[in-house]
Amino acid sequence: MARPKSLYPALLALSLALSGAAQAQTVPAQPAPSDPAPQLVPTDAKVVTEIRALGQVLQIDGVLDVMRAEGVEYGATLRDEMFAGKGGAAWDATVAQIYDPLRMRAEFDAALTKALADDAEVTAAATAFFQSPRGQKILELELEARRALLDEATEAAAKEAAAQMQAEGSPRFEALQRFAATNDLIELNVMGALNSNLAFYKGLSRGGAFGDAMTEEDILADVWAQEADLRAETEEWLWPYLALAYGPLSDEELQAYADFSATAEGERLNGAIFAANDAIFLRISEELGMAAARQMQGEDI
Repeated sequence: MARPKSLYPALLALSLALSGAAQAQTVPAQPAPSDPAPQLVPTDAKVVTEIRALGQVLQIDGVLDVMRAEGVEYGATLRDEMFAGKGGAAWDATVAQIYDPLRMRAEFDAALTKALADDAEVTAAATAFFQSPRGQKILELELEARRALLDEATEAAAKEAAAQMQAEGSPRFEALQRFAATNDLIELNVMGALNSNLAFYKGLSRGGAFGDAMTEEDILADVWAQEADLRAETEEWLWPYLALAYGPLSDEELQAYADFSATAEGERLNGAIFAANDAIFLRISEELGMAAARQMQGEDI
């Protein structure tokens, strides 16, 4: 259930280009969409309850808290690199609103319910595996690693340790590579990153940042050109994260996790969780793009 910071929109060279475009345009920014809270897909109430309970077992509230902390940190980076630190408290409040934890949880529950509503076997198997002491230990270690990597010094040390493991060809690093391949972590994260960046560009466009400077084809080409960098960034984050998170696990515990991930139920759960996370990131990315566009044009956000 890894989800690296690489999924936030890439800044590239947008700062100067978009600042110039914003100054040259008088296109009024469109208001941010006031989407209602997502509704759970119509289905049996018992199924909805079981899937929401699975979210609790998976410690999703803790995951969303970390995602929010990463998002607030990214919002500060966005402010400093795209509009020279302007925005102040108003920008910070906007970012906090975009990363509202209750809204994120509602989006996650709705998307997971949509994905698993007709797949009771997955819900039952996932609940059984992750509700066990071993499963809860794994989830807690994943959360601790995500929180720890928010600290730059810890992240640097984790990168160094993972690089050493890789250079030595350690059996544990090979096991982590197999685990990542089983869960398709690199490809799913790269795909999610590209979609997230596309949503960010769409938000900028809706906010009037581009004017007539970029067509939809230009945006697609620019986003696709980021694929190699996003892949490298994903791997740069993923191996330190996996090494840090699963370092305390015994070989048997890690293998049990890999074995569950390789089952049909484990594969479907992995896809459902990525789909649920994508639902959150796409909305967040587009709203961040719209807010950034309005900020760059000097409008109140």
